[in-house]
Amino acid sequence: MPKVYLSPSTQEFNITLSGRPEEYYANLIADAMIPYLEASGIEYGRNTPDMTALSSAQQANSGDYDFYLAIHSNASGEQNAGNTRGAEIYYYPGSVQGRKAAEIFANNYKLIYPLPNLVNVIPLGTLIELNKTRMPAILFETAYHDNQQDLEWLSGNIVRIGRNLALSVADYFGVPFVEPIARGIVTINSGSLNVRRNPNIRSEIVGTLNNGDVISILEAENGWYEISNGNITGYVSSRYIRPLR
Repeated sequence: MPKVYLSPSTQEFNITLSGRPEEYYANLIADAMIPYLEASGIEYGRNTPDMTALSSAQQANSGDYDFYLAIHSNASGEQNAGNTRGAEIYYYPGSVQGRKAAEIFANNYKLIYPLPNLVNVIPLGTLIELNKTRMPAILFETAYHDNQQDLEWLSGNIVRIGRNLALSVADYFGVPFVEPIARGIVTINSGSLNVRRNPNIRSEIVGTLNNGDVISILEAENGWYEISNGNITGYVSSRYIRPLR
């Protein structure tokens, strides 16, 4: 089976606007990926928060990993602090497989990131997790954590981001992407059920479901389910979903 090494940020000193370190959100994303990787038959290893970029790369090199995924969030330089949004996916210059992976991740991320034109693929040779790893590797800057809008999107879409990154891992390996087992069925009397971007009745509608549709339940939150159904991922009121055993 294919095997990926997950390296969420270990930068506890890199503080976001919420007061939490970058590594907090990166580890939540890695946590969210695991059910999807397991369901899709993808083996994984992972660093720990007390490690560094170098020790993470060294640990991956000592194993039989096929791909290395570093998960981070970004911050602007001092002159532009708080004013930048977007996502960057870095790969080592000249790495054909690294570039292939970066492009797969970028294309999938554009489907969920609110400003898809700001999702960019960039070759960069100076990052330890790209120049010290022996397998194809990318470093994914998921959002700018010093920008309030980006941080709110990042913190409010952890499971969605985790699912998206796991989907990209499966696409890179060329294996079917499988949703976790928890499922439910839509139960409404008429019309359709709105799927919203966030767990709020005023949030943007990103899709609709019909009575009898079977969906994957990703997470429960204050009377809402985060669900996925085909290309639709978002939130629906739990009162209209009957969990399937």
